[in-house]
Amino acid sequence: MRAVVVGTGRMGTLVKAELEARGHEVTAWIGEDGNADGAALTPERLRGAEVAIEFTVPSSAPRNIERLLEAGLAVVSGTTGIAEALPRLEHAARRYGALLHATNFSVGLHLMRQAAALLARGFARHPEFEAHLVDLHHAAKLDAPSGSALTLAKQLREEASVEVPITSIRTGHVPGTHTLSFEGPHESVTLAHAVRDRAVFAAGAVTAAEWMRGRHGVFRLDDVLAGREG
Repeated sequence: MRAVVVGTGRMGTLVKAELEARGHEVTAWIGEDGNADGAALTPERLRGAEVAIEFTVPSSAPRNIERLLEAGLAVVSGTTGIAEALPRLEHAARRYGALLHATNFSVGLHLMRQAAALLARGFARHPEFEAHLVDLHHAAKLDAPSGSALTLAKQLREEASVEVPITSIRTGHVPGTHTLSFEGPHESVTLAHAVRDRAVFAAGAVTAAEWMRGRHGVFRLDDVLAGREG
């Protein structure tokens, strides 16, 4: 697989290393320098690539993704805080290429969401229990609540009609921990997922890119993890 990596921060560095460890070719590694408004994402610079993996910041990600899609690439993006731009980007993906955007690429968190939905549907029949989600990340994380916390809360609201308040804590160097609790008058149930190393996100993003190669349209991480065709 021939891949472009957009983003030279911690996640971009991990993604590049994961691609190379799996034997893929990184045809370009593009950072902020010279890439205002996606200016570095030219057809010449992207030529030969099949997929692009984008981890940048909310202020630049939408334009980066647009330029990558216009070049006909399958794009995997893990930049959070761009929910308002996603409808426009998904429209572009259907026209030009392919897009998979996820707020978290952890297999463990994906499975936790499935378990959380099952619990929430059960507790929805017991109004004496109240749900609460704690979103703990490192001090440098820009968004609060995290995209993962918002995704989980939205899922439980839509699938189980359970409203989940979120408490966000930003401190130290914690890669990411999400703790969902259902508190009753005499007992509590807690479901937690903790990331030990950010490399888990890079591995998930590369797996998604491998699955996305040659596809057209808009996809979700659920499609990748379920091995869906189409």
